[in-house]
Amino acid sequence: MKYYLIAGEASGDLHGSNLIKELLRQDAAADVRCWGGDRMQAAGGTLVKHYRDMAFMGFVEVIKHLGEIKGNIDLCKKDMLAYAPDVLVLIDYPGFNMRIAGWAHQQGIKVAYYSSPQVWAWKENRVKKIKRDVDKMLVMLPFEVDFYKKWDYEVTYVGHPLIEVVRHEQEEVPVRPLAAKPIIALLPGSRTQEIKVKLPIMLTMVKHFPQYTFVIAQASAQPDSLYKDMIGDADVQLVKNDTYNLLKQAKAGLITSGTATLETALFALPEVVCYKGNAISFWLATKLVNVKYISLVNIIMDKPVVTELIQHDLTEDKLKAALTRLLTDEAYKKELKQDYETLWQKLGNKNASQLAAAEIIKLGSK
Repeated sequence: MKYYLIAGEASGDLHGSNLIKELLRQDAAADVRCWGGDRMQAAGGTLVKHYRDMAFMGFVEVIKHLGEIKGNIDLCKKDMLAYAPDVLVLIDYPGFNMRIAGWAHQQGIKVAYYSSPQVWAWKENRVKKIKRDVDKMLVMLPFEVDFYKKWDYEVTYVGHPLIEVVRHEQEEVPVRPLAAKPIIALLPGSRTQEIKVKLPIMLTMVKHFPQYTFVIAQASAQPDSLYKDMIGDADVQLVKNDTYNLLKQAKAGLITSGTATLETALFALPEVVCYKGNAISFWLATKLVNVKYISLVNIIMDKPVVTELIQHDLTEDKLKAALTRLLTDEAYKKELKQDYETLWQKLGNKNASQLAAAEIIKLGSK
């Protein structure tokens, strides 16, 4: 069968790559065309467009790039019609993918969604469009099953794909030492705009903790120059395509909100979650978003497990205090470790990629 996958950011590229591997394993005749990144391409998908050319974050940023976004949508529709897939597989990235889902449904293309849009956090009424346009919703978070149930929409819980990825890394891949001194990991995100906003604040920690080596996880789609211009002559290392190795040996992490916060927790690394965006976009988000927390760790656990420094709270002084606590407060670290173990239990032991591929193949066979 023919599968058309769309992912719009680094986490989607990771999940999409493992899904492609499973589709190719379970369907000997599988042909995959995709929007995503290097991982999806390496896994066997024919890449149409890279996510680095379509990742716009925040209300203001989206408005600024409306023309480019419309051009991408038109290109996607044209390319998909020419390809004629048996199944369209959407991976998160709701602003783009929900529009494509509605169009694909009208064309009679079967639509699967792998990783639900966060409709439980904001614009809950989008569930009506999901029910209309998505033939199969595959959710990664356990509470999403009950959320959709109240809307009388049956979904399939396949588990979170990070579980299988992290478990493999921990059990099969040896640690490759990065520095002689203890390490603090910096994960400033994958999008250019978020790196430019958050990394300079993270780097202010270097002078306060000279006994540590600070190591930045470089986004694979970003050039070295983006980081080096901000690092200057500071004693900071840069690693590329080696994030998990970094998380396994670091003592603490300063992590941009998103999937990386969950990855960091699964590696049992104490972390501070950092978020700062366009002031207007953030103000609009506070009016629209209906969640108590910004990090997946706290959302899944439904309590403040990890410290979140958001917008005006992301300052040098507050970051220094939060990082000091991670490194020196043994009671807090013990409690954090226990919460991380509970997080693993909540997410379960399912093989998400394998289960999702089976459901997608079943949908295409109908």
